[in-house]
Amino acid sequence: MSIEQSLLARAGNKCELCGSEQDLSAQLVSPHSQLTVDTGVVLCGTCQPQVAGADADANHWRCLNDSMWSQVPAVQVVAYRMLKRLGAAGEGWAQDLLDVMYMEDDTRKWAETRSAEEDREPTRDSNGAILQAGDNVTLIKDLDVKGANFTAKRGTTVRGISLTDNPEHIEGRVNGVRIVIISAYTKKA
Repeated sequence: MSIEQSLLARAGNKCELCGSEQDLSAQLVSPHSQLTVDTGVVLCGTCQPQVAGADADANHWRCLNDSMWSQVPAVQVVAYRMLKRLGAAGEGWAQDLLDVMYMEDDTRKWAETRSAEEDREPTRDSNGAILQAGDNVTLIKDLDVKGANFTAKRGTTVRGISLTDNPEHIEGRVNGVRIVIISAYTKKA
């Protein structure tokens, strides 16, 4: 049985946070680097992007009232992190749940440990949408490409971008050349 199948069996083929049965996938809980039954959770297509950093729909996360009591440490960690994020965004109910949440000491340390990627400011396009590695973007301005002697025209789609250490820059291929692009000159496609 694969790790993903083991996780789905543990979760009862449901999202371990909200209980949805749609668009399920196994997700690694940072700062671990290898997906195992102990370091992963099963999330639905609604929870996964929000856990990854997209804007959180506070009403959707009321489900944490139940999932925070899971016996699975990885689920507790994700629930804690989402409650912390919602509490910081001014959701009083999330802070109330955090105040009563119980975790073992090791699990709490894991929940409070952040990976270097999570500490980094998110990369945003011209409209403020968060960009992820692999996204497609469209240029909103003609850009002179130094060293390649061409201009990347407005409206050009850059597929499968990569993020850099600088949240203001992304990398992508234009006319077969890999270039660095200022993220403010793009919009998510």
